[in-house]
Amino acid sequence: MIDLEQVQKVAHLARLQLTSEEEEKFTTQLNSILGYFEQLSELDVSNVEPTTRAIDVSNVVRVDRHQPYENREAILEGAPDRDGEFFKVPKIVTG
Repeated sequence: MIDLEQVQKVAHLARLQLTSEEEEKFTTQLNSILGYFEQLSELDVSNVEPTTRAIDVSNVVRVDRHQPYENREAILEGAPDRDGEFFKVPKIVTG
């Protein structure tokens, strides 16, 4: 059971400024949520396999294959800056 003091502590840790009405409201709501979890804990799930999804789905993706691009110059022409056959980018590492 969550009490008002615990709600105030969590609000403080989360840097939330709650009104007294909000504290009361959240205390009631959190107790309702915990009560629901207590109901769920009474279920017999010994024959239920653990899952990450309610339904079985899988991603459909293409095979990633390396294919050289023949028109290298066309790619380099789109670069904002270049140095010969390379993209030129700003230096981001100092040292």
